[in-house]
Amino acid sequence: MGKRRDGREAAIQFLFSRDLQGEQKPEDAEAFWTLHSAKASTRAYAESLIQGVLSHQDEIDSGITKLLENFRFERLAAVDRNVLRVASYELLYCQDVPAPVILNEAIDIAKALSAGESGAFVNGVLDKLAKALRKPEPKRPVEAASED
Repeated sequence: MGKRRDGREAAIQFLFSRDLQGEQKPEDAEAFWTLHSAKASTRAYAESLIQGVLSHQDEIDSGITKLLENFRFERLAAVDRNVLRVASYELLYCQDVPAPVILNEAIDIAKALSAGESGAFVNGVLDKLAKALRKPEPKRPVEAASED
């Protein structure tokens, strides 16, 4: 796995533990990284995602809530909720990462860390969000082969 994938997973795991334990003290974050033992580049990427989600959490949670059909945000599985948060943050604020990459990573992580139909559920919510936030990636025309 690459630095970004590992960073996304670490960020989701950190946010998951924060959801379960509530507000954390700075030493709790250090304890997390002691247990997680990520490379410096992976940790830096994860921390940027964590700080981004935490600084925009109300906006992110509100955006996710608007997309849920017949379901309350609070009832989401904690893993799914945090997969959606990280991916939403990336869709909103990380314009250098293509939307299809964000969605594929989130779906794969949900399948790996969560249960049942989480991958399909995350896909459905993020697809709606991506369409609302980002214009489709332009398709490059296929150059005609020369007949020389």
